[in-house]
Amino acid sequence: MKRNTYLTLLAPEEARKLWFARLQAASRALPEENIPLTTALHRVLSRPVAALRSSPAFHGAAMDGIAVNAEDTFSASVRNPLRLELGRQAHWINTGHPLPPGCNAVIMVEHINTEGSGETRWAVIEKAAFPWQHVRKMGEDMVATEIILPPGTCLGPYDLGALAAGGVLQVPVFARPRVTIIPSGSEIVPLALAREEDLRAGRVLPEFNSLIFSAMITEAGGESATLPVVPDQPEVIAAAITGALDADADMVLINAGSSAGSHDYTAHVLESLGEVVAHGISVMPGKPTVLAVVRGKPVIGVPGYPVSAGVAMEEFVLPLLALWQKRPAPEREKATAVPCHALPSRPGMEERLRVKLGRVDGNIIAVPLPRGAGTITSLSRADGIVRVSRDSEGCDAGMAVTVDLLRPRNALDGALLAIGSHDNTLDLLDSLLRKTHPRFRLTSAHVGSLGGLMALGRRQCHLAGCHLLDAETGLYNRRAIENNLDEPMILLRLVDREQGIVVAPGNPLGITGISDLTREGTRFVNRQRGSGTRVLLDYKLACLGVAPASISGYRDEEYTHMNVAAAVLSGRADAGLAVRAAANALGLPFVPVGVEEYDLVIPRRFYESAAMQALLDVVRGPEFLQAVTEMGGYGTKKTGQVIWEYNGK
Repeated sequence: MKRNTYLTLLAPEEARKLWFARLQAASRALPEENIPLTTALHRVLSRPVAALRSSPAFHGAAMDGIAVNAEDTFSASVRNPLRLELGRQAHWINTGHPLPPGCNAVIMVEHINTEGSGETRWAVIEKAAFPWQHVRKMGEDMVATEIILPPGTCLGPYDLGALAAGGVLQVPVFARPRVTIIPSGSEIVPLALAREEDLRAGRVLPEFNSLIFSAMITEAGGESATLPVVPDQPEVIAAAITGALDADADMVLINAGSSAGSHDYTAHVLESLGEVVAHGISVMPGKPTVLAVVRGKPVIGVPGYPVSAGVAMEEFVLPLLALWQKRPAPEREKATAVPCHALPSRPGMEERLRVKLGRVDGNIIAVPLPRGAGTITSLSRADGIVRVSRDSEGCDAGMAVTVDLLRPRNALDGALLAIGSHDNTLDLLDSLLRKTHPRFRLTSAHVGSLGGLMALGRRQCHLAGCHLLDAETGLYNRRAIENNLDEPMILLRLVDREQGIVVAPGNPLGITGISDLTREGTRFVNRQRGSGTRVLLDYKLACLGVAPASISGYRDEEYTHMNVAAAVLSGRADAGLAVRAAANALGLPFVPVGVEEYDLVIPRRFYESAAMQALLDVVRGPEFLQAVTEMGGYGTKKTGQVIWEYNGK
């Protein structure tokens, strides 16, 4: 079958209106029923739940197209198109499939021309690819041992999906109207059959979207039934749909296969069975949604990525269920927030951005989370959704935006917003804070030490994690605070932590120090500019007289210590600078570089607040100290002490 194309993108409200009109949905009413509860949905967690495995477990294509080695394409241009031999220099690949060996980028199918015939064919490109373009890197969603959900969480649809993505199995099944869910994909397997070795090799993907769909349908008063996974075979997909309709399903959801890959058959199958009302919605994530009518009943092709799938469910499935039951369509509470930095967007497509929120000096501050359509944790951790209209290029920093709240508004009042350097102890602090002081929580966003100080200067957070070394004095954080902040601050020691080089299992390259990173063939993964870890590395390089450019991968950046460790574990890099706790968590060798001071920078005006004092009570408590010690690589001799007070300018 030919690849699907999106010739006309309809706005969500236009597509919904057209679909409902075809279904004559307004004339249908279903009887109300009592809805049974599962053991998981809407239950409250009593302890933090950590990921049992990384997600994704391999480097996979984020777009349909060709997989290439980016370095091979650098000479491509409009005036000088580059020809790559298919099967040798370029390889056809579909979204979600693992990258072939030697490839580190994907070029979209829309940007490729082909030449040749017979056994030798060529892909012709007019623009160079950059490393990791259109690639979902291993662990970009979550890394094994990271806390997915804290105690006190009331499990909702995205929470269940996040637990499933992390290897925690939960199966809710509920009530009517009857909705049949058909997972599809030759590489998809049930959760219970997803073996770790197959996941790491990219041979299979665990199916967990049906968990999310079932929960959403249950909350909407519906009954869900999930069929076995069907392979990417049109006749098998068609048989599953007709079988569900024969079994008196009121609605059928076919999950995945709605996009433009060579194995995406959903739209073609629905055209053969009935009428496709819309294929392609002008919203991101969620664009590949297919709306159809078969035998007078609604059938919807839901995108495979969980965030895209959630948009399709909220825009089309839940309003239809509400309409059938004569209930108002679900609508979230809204609030006005100020982004902590600019939120760029592409005109022509409405975009849904997931954000963390905190109330600082009476203003609600929005911190964006990862935008990837496959990052289920960007929904389970989000406090709200910002809708960027299709005629906008995004939002400037400081410009007020409307947010759809995912949590009760009063939850924002008890949230301490920490923006700055990443450390694993922040997640631990949040868990213990919620356990001992249920009114409060710690929500953190990782933008690096300098980014945290800048956010404090703009009065956009309550505190910042920081470990910026001053090369002249050898002191941490004080010079940076003096240079960037005007108001009085308190510098409080959280931990002393061991920084070093995380290396591959067995340390095959024999790396013993910073100078070894310059060896030919050694691939390094760095932290982002502005992070304290990056500053430490640059300081060590300067002391050794080593030029950063001599390190292969110096510009390859990650935003957390755990993602640095995941990059090494996956084989994407041979080494990376991170804390020992990250290496310990993934069982990787660690070459110590030094011990640094990781502090909390707290404006004096927040220091005596009830929320901050509750946090400090946890920091100085024996449970936190013991847990930090058990993580390894941390010193707690000065934990909780006020190291320095800055009186401002």
